[in-house]
Amino acid sequence: MPISSVESRDARLHLEIRGLSAGYGPVPVIRDLDAGVALGEVVAVVGPNGAGKSTLLKAVLGVLEPMAGEIILDGRQIGGKPTDRIARMGVGYVPQVKDVFETLTVVENLEMGGYALPRREVAGRIEEIFELYPALAQMRSRHGGHLSGGERKMLAMGRVMMTRPSLLVLDEPTAGLSPQLAHELLHTHVRRLAETGAAVLLVEQHAREALAISDWSYVLASGQVLRSERAATLLEQPDLGQIFLGQIAEPVK
Repeated sequence: MPISSVESRDARLHLEIRGLSAGYGPVPVIRDLDAGVALGEVVAVVGPNGAGKSTLLKAVLGVLEPMAGEIILDGRQIGGKPTDRIARMGVGYVPQVKDVFETLTVVENLEMGGYALPRREVAGRIEEIFELYPALAQMRSRHGGHLSGGERKMLAMGRVMMTRPSLLVLDEPTAGLSPQLAHELLHTHVRRLAETGAAVLLVEQHAREALAISDWSYVLASGQVLRSERAATLLEQPDLGQIFLGQIAEPVK
């Protein structure tokens, strides 16, 4: 999705985060944070450890209740709602760990992902997932516990896509993968999610790889947005290493 300007992108945001503060006690981890994702784009959230990336995701998913601010999905307030309600409103989540049911086959995992669908639609939707991820079709009878790391992530994404969520939240999807598998996962499978028309919010440890497949980026440091710009523009910055380490810590105004 080409984005001609910040203004035009803001008008098309599917997920809007406005002035968000959240944390685990009286002192917020993230403070007055603004961010957003448009349909059909991948947005990368990068930054050093402890920057607040996980806190941001937990607030979006309903694990943490916002201390202040708004989280709006397609015009509807989701901040503070229960996680199951947020999922029914169109938010899919691929966690860093425990991403598949190891004792179930690939098909059974996909069936679990389609639990909310009318039963008559499940088989057809599974075939659509196999068209999206042809490699899964070749291992439909294999158990989740017998899949490689890359295959597990592919299955986890396919399972989440069963209900056609409008927003996909991916938490460190390449964790534990080799550089080659991480590259393939991001460049092929994550981009494919956005190409279905979904909005993709990506937190990723391989920051350069994440930016290479993303449309927009947010750099977090000390719980605030340090940079908000096109991912390609951020990749061109000569001080990129310092940015990721949080050594340039003046937040955007």
